[in-house]
Amino acid sequence: MAQAKTHQAKTQFGYRRHPDQDRPGDHPAGHAVVVVGAGPVGLSLAIDLAQRGQRVVVLDDADRIGEGSRAICFSKRSLEYWDRLGVGDRMVDKGVVWSVGRIFHGESQLYQFNLLPEDGHKRPAFINLQQYYAEAYLVDRIGDLPAIDLRWRNKVTGLEQRNDSALLTIETPEGAYRLQAQYVIACDGARSSLRQMVGAEFAGQVFEDQFLIADVRMTAEFPTERWFWFDPPFHAGRSALLHRQPDNVWRIDLQLSRDADPVVEKQPEHVRPRIARMLGHDQFEFEWISLYKFQCRRMDRFIHGRVIFAGDSAHQVSPFGARGANSGLEDAENLSWKLDRVLRGTSPGSLLESYHIERSLAADENIRESTRSTDFMAPNTSQEARLRKAVLALAKETEFGKRMVNGGRLSVPCSYDSPLSSPDTDAWRGGPSPGSSMLDAPIATRAGEQAHLTDAFRTGGSDFALLSFGNGAAIDAPEGLRDIRIGAADGPVDPSGLVASRYDAEPGAAYLLRPDGYVAARFRHPTRATIAAALSRAEGLN
Repeated sequence: MAQAKTHQAKTQFGYRRHPDQDRPGDHPAGHAVVVVGAGPVGLSLAIDLAQRGQRVVVLDDADRIGEGSRAICFSKRSLEYWDRLGVGDRMVDKGVVWSVGRIFHGESQLYQFNLLPEDGHKRPAFINLQQYYAEAYLVDRIGDLPAIDLRWRNKVTGLEQRNDSALLTIETPEGAYRLQAQYVIACDGARSSLRQMVGAEFAGQVFEDQFLIADVRMTAEFPTERWFWFDPPFHAGRSALLHRQPDNVWRIDLQLSRDADPVVEKQPEHVRPRIARMLGHDQFEFEWISLYKFQCRRMDRFIHGRVIFAGDSAHQVSPFGARGANSGLEDAENLSWKLDRVLRGTSPGSLLESYHIERSLAADENIRESTRSTDFMAPNTSQEARLRKAVLALAKETEFGKRMVNGGRLSVPCSYDSPLSSPDTDAWRGGPSPGSSMLDAPIATRAGEQAHLTDAFRTGGSDFALLSFGNGAAIDAPEGLRDIRIGAADGPVDPSGLVASRYDAEPGAAYLLRPDGYVAARFRHPTRATIAAALSRAEGLN
């Protein structure tokens, strides 16, 4: 996306020469993991690996953050992941918390929704936070982790794949040098140079409709909600979106015609009248202006030899629904524990194939939902336009019509049909099934201190865990499997009953949780043998 003039401060990082650059080209320094790209996905992945004891080199061809707001909408799942990385509190404290959205047609509200209507969750449904803040907090966290070597103005210009490693050529202000890595993680964005180097392309759809993004600074009384309009009076015949960000900055998206001249449309003197009509005044300053087209595409395979792709380098979706950055963060948490196990030799290299299987499934789901949203918001054919008109009319009169309106289905964790999951053998009335993300719920310590289940999962370690409901009695589990035992003498209690309710848990039940917080298996009457078999499968050992 093209950047217009921006007023927000940038954080500049200086280039520093590294001793690796003094190595001869035929004897390059070797590293276990090199992450290419210091965006939210690459930084989060590096932190996750470092917390697991891996040393990581992060390369970025720029030397700054602060290039416009870009991604702003981060999901509950992403916040729970950032909690495990030690930055969740800082993100939420700065971010704008929201869960309510409103959909309008013309001047009338069609309906509103609440993405997290129930209590008992540590984190909100979403926060809005400018990407440059998220990146700055992640960089600060990296400063606490000596296992991460973050190198600015290091641009990868060459790649040579070998049987057991990849050889990178890296350009710097002081010339080129080479690095050898067991694995290279490509988090270098939608225009990924590494994707070109492995000869992979995107497959999917590029939409011709154009959308204008304007981040404006102003004082306003709008509530902290997501507002979306079809055919608003201030922008007739098209769609509009309004979101609040920190620092009195507001994100505004306006649909433009397909033939709009992008050079003209992004000029502030052309944008200002559009925004003024929307707001009813012109008392605002521009923070960022950009124009973009939707793309819903992905790579056929996310793993190419020793190069693994994550985030926008692997898949792209439209921004409506907040599925881009959040999906990339889910890539990072899915990959990190698997790569750690492979590097340690506790799981075979084939475990990494499950990363491709699970996250390509998630990419397909996100692309499908994003494409449906785009087709509804910007119909491609007269038939689609007539369908949208009929649905919007129906939504004014009926509840089922409201459910058909698509103003961007918002990001939710994908449920995996995964080779790592053990199918249910017992009857369950509810609760997260194998392949689904764990659910949060309030807990308390024996001393009465309030906490949440995600806290217990986070603080207990970073490997597999058994969430058990044995009325305090220990379940005969394999050695080394950490136990989150609800009701144990020294363990958390379920004062509200919400843990048992959300997990459909009766006395004796247990859930096997993966290191990324996904359910690997669940049991009504677990035995050591059934738990061990499910654990072995989730570790990629059978």
